[in-house]
Amino acid sequence: MSEKVKYEMEFPIQVSPSLLYQYISTPSGLSEWFADNVNSRGELFTFIWEGSEEQAKLVTKKSDEKIKLKWVEDEDAQAYFEMRIQVDEITKDVSLMITDFAYDDEIDEGKMLWKNMVSELKQILGSA
Repeated sequence: MSEKVKYEMEFPIQVSPSLLYQYISTPSGLSEWFADNVNSRGELFTFIWEGSEEQAKLVTKKSDEKIKLKWVEDEDAQAYFEMRIQVDEITKDVSLMITDFAYDDEIDEGKMLWKNMVSELKQILGSA
């Protein structure tokens, strides 16, 4: 089995970093745009989509900056996904930086999925 490949994406979002952080780091925020429902118990997040469940373990979390999770079922030890808030020091522009892993033939699909989800997030935040 080939290893997954890391890819990164950047999405400019016109919103305060602290508000954006609530949407990427809390079960209620993630339930608005990332999954149908999200529950967390300690470091374990349960994501629910149309009846199927996936669990991810919290790897790191830095207030108003980033959250990094690893899917429990993922056999690739290096794979994780991270949502990081980047603020340009000069312009103060805010971007959501996504880091994820996928097999070569699934990267385009993964990117499309992120684009769709972040588009929904932008609509919720009024930053479309």
